[in-house]
Amino acid sequence: MADLPLRPELVGEEPYGAPQLDVPHRLNVNENPYPPGPAVLADVARAVSEAGAGLNRYPDREAWELRADLARYLGHGLGPENVWAANGSNEVMTHLLQAFGGPGRSVLSFTPGYSMYPEYARNTHTAYLTAPRRADFTLDAATVERAVAEHRPDVVLITTPNNPTGTSTPLDVVEAALRAADGLVVVDEAYQEFARDGTPSALTLLTDHPRLVVSRTMSKAFALAGGRLGYLAAAPAVVDACRIVRLPYHLSAVTQAVARVALAHAEEMLAQVDALRRERDALVGWLAGRGLEVAESDANFVLFGRFADRHAVWQGLLARGVLIRETGPDGWLRVSAGTPAEMAAFRAALTEVAAEQTLPGWRPPAPHDPGEPT
Repeated sequence: MADLPLRPELVGEEPYGAPQLDVPHRLNVNENPYPPGPAVLADVARAVSEAGAGLNRYPDREAWELRADLARYLGHGLGPENVWAANGSNEVMTHLLQAFGGPGRSVLSFTPGYSMYPEYARNTHTAYLTAPRRADFTLDAATVERAVAEHRPDVVLITTPNNPTGTSTPLDVVEAALRAADGLVVVDEAYQEFARDGTPSALTLLTDHPRLVVSRTMSKAFALAGGRLGYLAAAPAVVDACRIVRLPYHLSAVTQAVARVALAHAEEMLAQVDALRRERDALVGWLAGRGLEVAESDANFVLFGRFADRHAVWQGLLARGVLIRETGPDGWLRVSAGTPAEMAAFRAALTEVAAEQTLPGWRPPAPHDPGEPT
């Protein structure tokens, strides 16, 4: 690229992406490990075939029927005019910053946070500002209010449950952000379906707050990562702003058809969420029992540490066929909740790595205890 007239801020940058490696146990990108069942797949095949008959025509560029289905799924009195859908939550966030960020404007996020946020900002020429979370990775109203008062951002971005920590943010903190901010407040709820019972959604605040946006995805709980469908709920004026900046026909007819089938089968598609919650909670307990620090999680992953050389631990797990994510604050690693077999493989591999590397503070599992590797 040295001879190309590349934008200066892109010089030396690498494309985003977690490692995609062919290993027995992939627990690094928070996918739902349970694929759609036969009934869903049959309906997907039928819907794709029907969409295929019209592939010579452009798709519905407003995705109106899909947005109506998404509104019904979300409830809270929402209609299709309150919902916007795009090619994954990545494109949803990009549309928001194209419309409400841009040159001379800023977005404020709270770290540690999702590693794509600064890239959304960079790609839309929006200044990326951050404020630190508390030591336990939580957010409180005072922290948010101070950060907003200091930076006066055009967009405030709160992730709950947070990636990579799994931490939820109470609604009073979101309300504090709405009171303090002059611009948009975006609540990224990509992992909301995995939250523990009683964890409220910012969707309950939408009616009274026209500058609030709640972003979701079908990639995680719906096991539709390959379908690439993200969406937001907001006031119709916010949706209309996204319509201005979207590219024409940004959602293919096939994508719309597959997403609508998944929503029609929502109960079945979400059937494994409770199982993944149980695996997550068991994993938190097991890791804490080994003497590790573990972040409290409402997502389908767990952040744990701390390691003097986290890369060595990551590499040791990979050598045993277990791929997790080297992300978050220094010394921490993140593992996705998987099937019971995948979790057993992770526990066994980490136990071997800990013995091999003599990890400080590690407490070996008692042999033959229930749930322990044997």
